Amino acid sequence: MTEPSFDTISVRDWLQRLQNRIADTLGAFDGVPFATDNWQHAPGGALRGGGCTRMLEGGQFFERAGIGFSHVAGDTLPKSASALRPQLGGRGFEAAGVSLVLHPHNPYCPTVHMNVRMLIATKDGEAPIFWFGGGMDLTPFYGDEDDARHFHRVCRDALQPFGEDLYPRFKRWCDDYFFLKHRNETRGIGGVFFDDYAEPGFEQSFALTKSLGDAFLQAYLPIVERRRNEPYGERQREFQAYRRGRYVEFNLVLDRGTLFGLQSGGRTESILMSMPPAASWRYDWQPEAGTPEARLYTDFLVPREWV
Repeated sequence: MTEPSFDTISVRDWLQRLQNRIADTLGAFDGVPFATDNWQHAPGGALRGGGCTRMLEGGQFFERAGIGFSHVAGDTLPKSASALRPQLGGRGFEAAGVSLVLHPHNPYCPTVHMNVRMLIATKDGEAPIFWFGGGMDLTPFYGDEDDARHFHRVCRDALQPFGEDLYPRFKRWCDDYFFLKHRNETRGIGGVFFDDYAEPGFEQSFALTKSLGDAFLQAYLPIVERRRNEPYGERQREFQAYRRGRYVEFNLVLDRGTLFGLQSGGRTESILMSMPPAASWRYDWQPEAGTPEARLYTDFLVPREWV
């Protein structure tokens, strides 16, 4: 049997270019450049390989912004990575990806997450099995319908060349995935999410992933360019910190990417760079009816068709 050929070098090179392009663009937008932290796993550990973390903390616009690239391999695929196909559990693996989370100072500017990744499961004597995954989603504290429509429109347009069915399919997947079951609410206004994607073959799956990753700046920058100078006060910052608590809950309890990193022996600092620099929890707090804070719950933290 001839084993399939996977051009992992092209994937790695594109991921590194994507990371640097986003970091350089956002650093120019903020006025403070991203720091660069190259790292490697120590020999003899559970993982081989390394990556690069681009980080900005205490910027003029971003309170924290992290953009991580990694390319690693290991002998045992973590359970979180084989959740959709448990029969692959226990295989060796190679994984490469870029993941980012951006936390602005201004509560009127939404937090955003984007991730694109490739994973190959290997087993001696058998052909390797690949898949791609990722997506992006927007988490506002003060919702705006124009922002939500713009974000979803860019996601739709990035996927449209690969099939009319993909945006609605990946949009529903995002709504279902970024859902806090213990709170019965979505994390934000969603976007698109996909995993275990290999249907059209390696090259087309990679092309779809590239299209989505390359669309990120177009999806996010116009929103924050429009909102960066909106005035805010203590009330808005307190609500932002409260909603950031939900972000922490999702990432630590439910997110498969976080679980994959921790279960595989990944680099903790890079895995947890997605955490906001400050968050809060209030006991049984409810927003007052008719306020902008209440409108977030009634109008935005429920699945909607935005385009």
